[in-house]
Amino acid sequence: MSTPAPPGYTDVRTILQRLTGAGGAPGVLLAVRDARGRTVLTSGVANIETHAPIAGDSRFRIGSMTKMFVATVVLQLVAERRVVLDAPVEQYLPGVISGNGNDGRDITVRQLLQHTSGLPDYLEYLSLGEVLTDPVAHHDPLELVQIALAHPRLFAPGTGWQYSSTNYVLAGMLIEQVTDRPYEQEIEQRVIGPLGLHDTFVPGDESAIPGTHPQGYAEPEGSLIDTTEVNPSIAGASGAMISSAADLDRFLDALVNGGLLRPSELQAMMTTHPTGSSSGSTYGLGLESSSLPCGGVYWGHDGGILGFQTLGGVTTDGRSVTVMANLYPGGSDAQAGADMRTALTTALCASTPSKPQR
Repeated sequence: MSTPAPPGYTDVRTILQRLTGAGGAPGVLLAVRDARGRTVLTSGVANIETHAPIAGDSRFRIGSMTKMFVATVVLQLVAERRVVLDAPVEQYLPGVISGNGNDGRDITVRQLLQHTSGLPDYLEYLSLGEVLTDPVAHHDPLELVQIALAHPRLFAPGTGWQYSSTNYVLAGMLIEQVTDRPYEQEIEQRVIGPLGLHDTFVPGDESAIPGTHPQGYAEPEGSLIDTTEVNPSIAGASGAMISSAADLDRFLDALVNGGLLRPSELQAMMTTHPTGSSSGSTYGLGLESSSLPCGGVYWGHDGGILGFQTLGGVTTDGRSVTVMANLYPGGSDAQAGADMRTALTTALCASTPSKPQR
């Protein structure tokens, strides 16, 4: 099942059909937002048993796209002079980062947000089988951090780049320490409420996805299993959030075009470090910059959490795109990620403006 492609989006439609072809995801959604309105394309199904189509207003887990929200809150605290970007993390979380060469006195807040801390990624030491044994179990943030700290640091802070979700679990802990409120509440008060993001949640331990949503699937051993209900505390501040394509497109536009941060903090967020990726992408503070085939760059982030793979990007002229597939991990994750990125960049480069929805 798929929605018809409007003029200018035929190539995007072809990519989405490839994403839901043999060995691909059950379903995929892509939404474009620009000054004229929104265009939503879908392919495949929301549920492999009922074959219900993907709804254009679906909510879904966004995985590591959560990092953009967390970084935004930290940078707002920087603007309020409650956090200093180049201060050691030890100043805010005394005694938390220690052992095996990991030392909070040597790691700055900026290095946490930019993945230049050298801290190991706790997810590297959690197997999918372990998580699936009890998918609704609660995971304490400090427990996740300690899983990482049981291993040697990857490099001296500031001397390299390596993506590590441990950094953002710590950023969530830092927010709570500074504000005396959980990071969830700070995101709701500072970002979700002001932007009117009615489909966006930081769910805590709630394992269900509220409202209209596709089922999420994983393919650990060659067969699909339903992983829609999972306690997102396994990801915490590194990837627990739920949102929709409409909300993510609105958030991305507001973030990159100055609706959430002062110019000085936005400049800090958009000052990037090479990641060593073949695509040439560079990473700022919770925000990635990548080249567009039609020229220029887009800013955004990807995400992957049990059941869902996501990617969002926005240009500085306000054109934003979000893509979601309801399979993760499974199939060829690398190929799926590449196809999702191609779908996103093709949509961002589409010459025909999208038509407003009524």
